[in-house]
Amino acid sequence: MRTSWLIALAVLLLAVVPVMRFSDYHLFQLTMVVVYGIAILGLAILTGFNGQISLGHGAFYAIGAYTTAILMASWNVPYWATLPISAVVCAGVGFLLGLPALRLGGLYLALTTFALAVAIPQILKHKLFEEWTGGVQGLVIDKPDAPFDLPLSSDQWLYLFSLAVGVGMYVVAWNLVSGRIGRAMMAIRDHATAAEAMGINIAMLKTRTFAVSALYTGVAGSLGAIAVAYVAPDSFSVFLSITLFVGLVAGGAASIGGTIAGALFIEFIPNLADKVSKSAPSAVYGVILIAMLFLMPQGAGGFIHSIWRRIFKAR
Repeated sequence: MRTSWLIALAVLLLAVVPVMRFSDYHLFQLTMVVVYGIAILGLAILTGFNGQISLGHGAFYAIGAYTTAILMASWNVPYWATLPISAVVCAGVGFLLGLPALRLGGLYLALTTFALAVAIPQILKHKLFEEWTGGVQGLVIDKPDAPFDLPLSSDQWLYLFSLAVGVGMYVVAWNLVSGRIGRAMMAIRDHATAAEAMGINIAMLKTRTFAVSALYTGVAGSLGAIAVAYVAPDSFSVFLSITLFVGLVAGGAASIGGTIAGALFIEFIPNLADKVSKSAPSAVYGVILIAMLFLMPQGAGGFIHSIWRRIFKAR
């Protein structure tokens, strides 16, 4: 356990180094890695640790992003204050969606969440909400400057701010899945009937898990909106939900640390594929994804965990 914490601290210290070394563009990319990591972490809590399949988490990402954008653009709420509000809103939506999810499972639940992801962009464009959401044109928000007159650019500060929020959320998620609640979640995932026989309230736990998962992805959406400084309905198409699911699988469905690997995958591999082939980048992306799944069937997190276990066995 002490070794794990030392490794985590070393990784955190390395994550701070780019602030003074990287350009603003590369810091923006790393900020989006943190954002996607938090979003995939929310999906991992639901799918990897509780066994509920979701193909619509891009909808919660959009709700979080628009909550922040509307609060900043219409009510001049400070960017940092929008995060808890976004968390509460998305948790409430996730809890309400989790109620019908109790009667669904497997592919039926996946299809329901997929339908939500398809519907959200159209709802955001509707004239009933156009005054708030900006309709098709979306909303433009200002990137926050570093506080206390710190000698940092906006991208440098947002990277550090997102990293601090991400570290806090990862620590909470680690404690959640490592404790009694996490064991109950995994018991439901592995064998719901046996879990119910052990006295676990399956209905309540599933609903709460959906709410927590939506909360994480909504906060990620808020951070993403602040980093991009712009939101529009077409930015949150169903492809975003599929991308987050790809990141989950690439990193390892039931791996906390693997979500970072998944975020790195969905942020940088498309750029790599585009450099390899300008004419068919999607084909290159597909080949890389298939090769990764073939070589690491349990994702990057599972692969690293298996190597780590072999090292300790050898010792």
